[in-house]
Amino acid sequence: MVDKLVPPQETPPGEGSTSSAHPERPDGGMWEHPLMWVSLIVVGSVMVALLFAFRIGGGL
Repeated sequence: MVDKLVPPQETPPGEGSTSSAHPERPDGGMWEHPLMWVSLIVVGSVMVALLFAFRIGGGL
């Protein structure tokens, strides 16, 4: 039995493709959890502000 020729860009009928059945979400990298980065920035800013407040006020 001779197999039919399939054009180069097409998948042969016996080899079904599942690549489009489960699309994968793109990786967000370091921006996957923006709340974590915002909280780190806020905590750092408050710590620097407290440092200056204690230096100006003479500490406790």
